[in-house]
Amino acid sequence: MSLEMHATTIVAVKKDDQIAIAGDGQVTLENTIMKHKARKVRRIYDDKVLMGFAGSVADAQTLADKFEAKLREAHGNLKRAVIEFAKEWRTDRVLRRLEAMLIVANKEYLLVISGSGEVIEPDEGVAAIGSGGGFAAAAARALIRNTEMTPREIVEQAMHIAADICVYTNHEITVDSL
Repeated sequence: MSLEMHATTIVAVKKDDQIAIAGDGQVTLENTIMKHKARKVRRIYDDKVLMGFAGSVADAQTLADKFEAKLREAHGNLKRAVIEFAKEWRTDRVLRRLEAMLIVANKEYLLVISGSGEVIEPDEGVAAIGSGGGFAAAAARALIRNTEMTPREIVEQAMHIAADICVYTNHEITVDSL
């Protein structure tokens, strides 16, 4: 019998030279909420890069640590670090079995990284991953198109909308911005 673990919800918005990322705090295992206040958003590389992760906690943490090491090797060049990291994640026999996704951003770039080697820079400056990612992305896109809200305000509101709809997303939200 395998246990089904549901991911989280992470949403990020880049607008002009501002970036904000938010994540909920819920950890769900099958039909049980195991934790309400997990922190899935953090700053790395001397607080110059924001990262959010969704998926298996151990896998996500392993990948986050590996990515931060790649970022240091690239001397903070986010795009170069992401491409090198995606190549390693896809080809390494151990890493490619890890089930998680990452959103990384600085004031220049907003990027989504997956284990299949995908590196995606979203067109509209909105990225979202995890169980409630679709809900959060839709809300963020509507807000970015129709309001003058800041990226921080947009991600916070988008997370609350996703939490109202997705049973795997809660209102214990962590928001960070650059």
